[in-house]
Amino acid sequence: MSLPDPEKSQAARLLRRAALSGLVASLALVSACTVRPLYSSAPLTAGAQVGAAAELASISIKPVSTRPAQQVRNNLIFAFGQGSGEPASPAYTLDLGVTELVESAAIVQVQTEEDEPTAGTVTLTANYVLRDAATGTVVALGKRSIPSSFDRPRQEFAAYRAQIDAENRAARELADLLRLAIAQDLAKNGKKA
Repeated sequence: MSLPDPEKSQAARLLRRAALSGLVASLALVSACTVRPLYSSAPLTAGAQVGAAAELASISIKPVSTRPAQQVRNNLIFAFGQGSGEPASPAYTLDLGVTELVESAAIVQVQTEEDEPTAGTVTLTANYVLRDAATGTVVALGKRSIPSSFDRPRQEFAAYRAQIDAENRAARELADLLRLAIAQDLAKNGKKA
């Protein structure tokens, strides 16, 4: 029987200590993460007594003047309230500004010599300011944009209807994007208790 080599056992101890130190450091790093689901039932803001869905439902959206802006507003009201409409006593107010840009995307006419556009793109851009209803302080602000393509047939009414359908699609998608952005803003910058 031989005795253990003191140099090998000290190297093994150092290796075990390094591995243990690495494990403790990685556990400390992982425990500092604050990742949580955005649409969980937990409140978005510190000190809130209601869950995320109820907090989003407490946002009132100010009236707008254009058709695309009204489409975005209607979709947002439906998304925030999950179909229940606007809140009676809102905790937040949302100023919404929507602009529309309609562009010709391609000029390709088959079997004609006219250079009429056959495809278009509607781009809706929304600027928003979320304010605390009680104090009027700005909680969040931002800008989001969504394009939507459409075909332009030769018939005038069909081309107009295709553009309206593209506006409606863009309004739905923009409202979904704004809902997500505002929920993130509330989770990040909301009321502090």
